[in-house]
Amino acid sequence: MFVIGNLLEAVARIIDIGLTLYMWIIIIRALISWVNPDPYNPVVQFLYKVTEPLLYYVRYYMGRWIPPLRGIGIDISPIIVIFIIIFLQSFLVRTLMQMALYFK
Repeated sequence: MFVIGNLLEAVARIIDIGLTLYMWIIIIRALISWVNPDPYNPVVQFLYKVTEPLLYYVRYYMGRWIPPLRGIGIDISPIIVIFIIIFLQSFLVRTLMQMALYFK
C-alpha cells in the first residue's frame, strides 16, 4: 500500500508545482498587459497562447453573471483564475497529500 501512498504524494507535488507555475505565468501576463507589449515578441506570444484559452473561458462565463467591466478598462479574469488555482491547491493538493499519508 505504501506504493499507492508514494504515487499519490508525487502526483500531488507535481500538480502543486504546475498550478504554482501557471499562477506565476498569469501574474506575469497581467503585469505585462499594463505596458503596451510588442505582440510579435516570442515571450509575449507564449504568455498569450498559454493563458488566453482559460482567461477567455472565464471572461465568457463571467459575462453571464457579472456585467462586463471592459468599459472602465478592468479585466478581472486573471484574479478569478488565481482564486481558482488557490482553491485547487488548498483542496485538491491537500486532499491528495492526506490520502497519501493514509496509504503509507
